[in-house]
Amino acid sequence: MDHDHSYKLLFSHREMMADLLRGFVAAEWVRTVDLTTLERVQSSQVSDDLRDREDDIIWRVRWQGGWLYIYLLVEFQSTVYRYMAVRLMTYVGLLYEGLIRSRQLGPTGDLPPVVPIVLYNGRDRWTAAQDMAMLVAGAPSGLVVYRPQLRYVLIDAGRYTESALAPLRNLVAALFRLENSRTPEDVQRVLAVLVVWLRDPAQDSLRRAFTTWLRRVLLPARLPTVSIPEVQDLGEMQSMLAERVIEWTEEWKAEGLRQGRQEGVQEGRQEGLQQGLQQGLQQGLQQGLQQGLAAERALLLRQTQRRFGEACAQALAPLLEGRDNPEQLAEVGEWIITADTGEVLLARVRGA
Repeated sequence: MDHDHSYKLLFSHREMMADLLRGFVAAEWVRTVDLTTLERVQSSQVSDDLRDREDDIIWRVRWQGGWLYIYLLVEFQSTVYRYMAVRLMTYVGLLYEGLIRSRQLGPTGDLPPVVPIVLYNGRDRWTAAQDMAMLVAGAPSGLVVYRPQLRYVLIDAGRYTESALAPLRNLVAALFRLENSRTPEDVQRVLAVLVVWLRDPAQDSLRRAFTTWLRRVLLPARLPTVSIPEVQDLGEMQSMLAERVIEWTEEWKAEGLRQGRQEGVQEGRQEGLQQGLQQGLQQGLQQGLQQGLAAERALLLRQTQRRFGEACAQALAPLLEGRDNPEQLAEVGEWIITADTGEVLLARVRGA
């Protein structure tokens, strides 16, 4: 819920929406509209059914003497939804119904153009059809004309690399860089830029929105065992990170891996020593080590499942069986933290 609300708060600011269009929607129409006229559509202008979609954001912008509507749907699900085009067709229809009912049409009565945008933040790359027509089965000759059509713009945040985002003076690029960050130092670098970009007092609200998202969403996800102080401003957030960067870097990288590994190996060795009193010291130590390694493998699989999903964890399990020393497993632990995708992780493990 915090993630949804924080993203809604960020993209409720005109500057964020303008930068999303400028930087991530490669279309001629973006250059023909006046982005200074961007205006949030109020709930009174949409249908009751659409009003319940609290986490979706609708903007409009002046275009050729009228309005062009932009429906921004933010998706946080970890899996790709095949029928997203169907969902958006429903939402666009509800938007049109609301505009008709509230008499928000131009003098000709024509419906305004609507651009649906899906901003996707899942781990796996988006593979669903972006056109409604692609989801409809082939039809006999003469029926193709009745096939519904609606295309949406896809912005898959995870596919953008640091090298592509870093040169952009763009607020949404900064947001994506923060989401893709691997260490507190990465966050510091982006924060330093944001503090400069948002120093104007008129941008206080947007600064607070970024601060809220960092404090309630990003940092708790990366540092689950750390209590995040209640800072209220990006400058305070930057100072706090600078003070704790060394401590938090270790915590960030470990994310419970180091402690779990030590506990697992120690428990395994202790149990092995106890059994060794009965079966012989050498046998006990060996069994303890194996139990420790088994505990470490189980921890790695849990972390993989959390970060990349169950399918990736299942594919990783047999690859870990051949690793018989803590150093090899520790290396896999680092790859889990640094890999961008589950496919990259599995490729590294297979190639090692």
